[in-house]
Amino acid sequence: MVSQPSNRTIPAQRVRGFGTTIFSEMSALALEHQAINLGQGFPDFDGPEVVKQAAIEAISRGINQYAPGIGDRRLRHAIAEHVARFYGRAVDPEGEITVTAGATEAIFAVMQGLLDPGDEVVLFEPFYDSYVPSITMAGGVPRYVPLHPPDWDFDPEALRAAFGPRTKAVLLNTPHNPTGKVFGQEELVLIGELCQEHDAVIISDEVYEHLTYDGVRHLSPADLPGLAERTMTVSSVAKSFSLTGWKVGWAIAPPPLTTALRRAHQFITFCAAAPLQRAAGVALKLPDGYFQNLAADYQRKRDYLVRALQEAGFRVYLPKGTYFVMADFRPLGFEDDVTFCRYLTVEVGVAAIPPSFFYSEAHKALGKPLVRFAFCKRLETLQAAAERLRRISR
Repeated sequence: MVSQPSNRTIPAQRVRGFGTTIFSEMSALALEHQAINLGQGFPDFDGPEVVKQAAIEAISRGINQYAPGIGDRRLRHAIAEHVARFYGRAVDPEGEITVTAGATEAIFAVMQGLLDPGDEVVLFEPFYDSYVPSITMAGGVPRYVPLHPPDWDFDPEALRAAFGPRTKAVLLNTPHNPTGKVFGQEELVLIGELCQEHDAVIISDEVYEHLTYDGVRHLSPADLPGLAERTMTVSSVAKSFSLTGWKVGWAIAPPPLTTALRRAHQFITFCAAAPLQRAAGVALKLPDGYFQNLAADYQRKRDYLVRALQEAGFRVYLPKGTYFVMADFRPLGFEDDVTFCRYLTVEVGVAAIPPSFFYSEAHKALGKPLVRFAFCKRLETLQAAAERLRRISR
């Protein structure tokens, strides 16, 4: 007789509270009902041809074995050149840049390398769904600061109250998923002052760095006086080059933070795919016009989807960055985001994400009247979605 492991031993305590990610659930539901998927944030179009060709050529030239654990040398130098070109900041490609399997792994790895059990991490909510597991699996404790519509501001006193003697880091996302907020200089200065006061570091997720609109400029905490020494900046090729499946990201940090990251990274993935790293270096060297055209194209798509949602009866919060729109659906007679997103997918044929999954239990009610849509799609896809959104019964 074969005995099965008991519920006492499987799964481990650290993951028992995790369910299937909401992105997987909604994408599966969209597939089942042939809904247009405006939920998960992946483009339905490909990245630049020259970058894809660079990957093909790298494979053909035999760049198919392990890359160096800290990243392909050409890519690390391309990252340093990219930072100098767009931010005027000099970084050391040998001692301050580490290539990871996407930005998500960079954040997971730095939490493993930085946190001791009981250390606290301040983060803004709503938050990207991998953040809290990255903190808690490292033994850390998240401390939450809510963002409030319509401008997704935070209460400075709430931020101050989130800091304490065990605060080790602030996990920041700007431009911010899911709200589209771009943190301003005054906000970043306050965050920096509190980090200096409490000797905490800033982990800044900036994967949407090139996707800002209406003349709004992305600011990195590392560019502010006195903060580069305590900031890890994380980005990737996923959003700026429409290559989400490549999972090539990086972290830029001063040597002590880089050491913490690398000591964990070497035992998580060791390295990202070698030929894709080589092609990522080509992507980062694309001319300025590429990045300008990308943002302009996304702004047109944002404006189109915002109008379609408003015409369908939503109260829409205009994003200043990313490729997501948050909207309030209560004018349509619904109250719960999960119920509404299931209705939207099954009955209307458009999939979206219920944002209450991006909030802590204490603040879940803040996300219940909201829904997140992605506009990283071809215009024809958005047009088809707009046609279906007219089916919503009021």
